[in-house]
Amino acid sequence: PGDPAKVSRTIDVQMDDTMRFTPAQVQVKAGETIKFQVVNKGKLPHEMVIGNMKELDAHAEMMRKMPDMKHAESNQINLDAGQRGAIVWTFDKPGSFSFACLIPGHKEAGMVGQLAVQP
Repeated sequence: PGDPAKVSRTIDVQMDDTMRFTPAQVQVKAGETIKFQVVNKGKLPHEMVIGNMKELDAHAEMMRKMPDMKHAESNQINLDAGQRGAIVWTFDKPGSFSFACLIPGHKEAGMVGQLAVQP
């Protein structure tokens, strides 16, 4: 999680019912604190969860087993149609990460983005 007082920059992210994120690829630098300003432009609920693909796959499997599960973690935001919200995250190490909508069927339909953290 990031400290909102230390945000380096804001990145706008849109989610929609085509099961896509815009932008689908994001680059940040290690050490940056980013505010992801997220809006759901669709008519369905969507979420954005940041993590490595192994974590996201495990979480998606849990959600398939418990589709009504509600969760509130610092690396995710769940938005109903038309809602806006934010995730503030500090990227402390370089590497390749992802973000995805883990509502059952959404990730499988392609609702995944790539996050490159440069040194």
